[in-house]
Amino acid sequence: MEKKASSFSGQIGFVLAAAGSAVGVGNLWRFPYLAAKDGGGLFLLVYLMLVLTFGFTLLTSDIAIGRRTKQSAIRAYETMRPKWKFLGILTFLVPVLIMTYYAVIGGWITKYAAVYLTGQSAAAAEDGYFTSFITSPVSPVVFALLFMGVTAFIVYNGVEGGIERVSRYMMPILLVLVVVIAGYALTLRHEDASGQMRTGLEGLRYYLTPHMEGLTVSRFLQILLDAMSQLFFSLSVSMGIMITYGSYMKKETSIEKSVSQIEIFDTGVALLAGLMIVPAVFVFSGGDQSAMQSGPGLMFQTLPKVFDSMGGGQFGQIVGALFFLLVLFAALTSAISLMETVVSIVIDKFHVKRAVACIIVFIGMMLLALPSSLGNGVWSHIQILGMDFLTFFDFISNSVIMPIVALLTCIFIGYVVKTQLVVDEVKSSSKFSREKLFVVVIKYIAPIFIVAILVSSVLSGLGIITI
Repeated sequence: MEKKASSFSGQIGFVLAAAGSAVGVGNLWRFPYLAAKDGGGLFLLVYLMLVLTFGFTLLTSDIAIGRRTKQSAIRAYETMRPKWKFLGILTFLVPVLIMTYYAVIGGWITKYAAVYLTGQSAAAAEDGYFTSFITSPVSPVVFALLFMGVTAFIVYNGVEGGIERVSRYMMPILLVLVVVIAGYALTLRHEDASGQMRTGLEGLRYYLTPHMEGLTVSRFLQILLDAMSQLFFSLSVSMGIMITYGSYMKKETSIEKSVSQIEIFDTGVALLAGLMIVPAVFVFSGGDQSAMQSGPGLMFQTLPKVFDSMGGGQFGQIVGALFFLLVLFAALTSAISLMETVVSIVIDKFHVKRAVACIIVFIGMMLLALPSSLGNGVWSHIQILGMDFLTFFDFISNSVIMPIVALLTCIFIGYVVKTQLVVDEVKSSSKFSREKLFVVVIKYIAPIFIVAILVSSVLSGLGIITI
């Protein structure tokens, strides 16, 4: 099969592609938003703890399963235990569901990158600009098509010639842009109408300080839930991506070292994204809590106003162009991994050539993306459980299916094929210094924790409880 013949050239190629998958829109707007909402430094500490335990465990499991079986996500579990084929199917559903709305968000980012690169930043900062765009019956679809077309073209070029080559260029550029903009954000100073001076360093203090005021068990559970949800989406675990990428990993490449490097790269970019966004919004909003907590609107409504207020708007246009170019790169590298996961499954199941698989997946995903694309406009009257299409698909994939996949993976590795299978695969190319931690977390701690998170997330999403 074509897929089995494909591989990354080595550890650097694998890590850059995997980190590219992990570093996405979630790092750049969701992580800073959650950090500001959930107690600043308190959220950062909880998230880091989860990355080093649960993230490490699930990431190692996915990569080891992929490399051991050399199969796509949908066939990997079946190869090891035929009765567990259903887990492969569940895993396959995650990237499909995510792409139904990620293509749309990618289209939004493409639109704003085009706006800033063509000198129309003032228009983007106007009230109602974003709403007018996403409620249009045509524009969101066109830009989603453009974004997905570029993604499909890169995936068509294969693992080493397409995915790895693009990642080798995009990831270093992305990192440089994040560092430059984050550094600039810390130098910002702005005096409001009342004469109050706000600085980027004050915003940094707001971002890093653990805010414990009013902390209750219910509130801490919400922070834990947000951090876990961010972890799943950010590290690309429990969605088949790392199984797919693991199947392209050469036997001599160290899994443990690769996992550590992915953790560092992904978490580092997320922290830098917070340094880039939170101080800037803090300075130009006068510390307004509502501006700091505006979710997706932070990127498409609040930040354009921030950029417009920099240096009379001219300098802000340059910063805005760099920012949205950065976000576009991040969105592309994640979309590539999502599409590659589905393409590899189509190649495996139907034994078609990569070009045919890419065309099938592109058409299928664009059709599935239509509801999310039009859900804010002509189809806004259609609600599922009180949610628009984009919000519903996000809820089902992130808050329901991904935790279920993570739970079943823990049971599968811990009690069906046993942890030694993963341990042996890791040790086949390097030492496994965190072996004891891996075994304890995947067998005993993670299942209980994930059940609690899953139940709370579902009940909260359905409005049955408020946490």
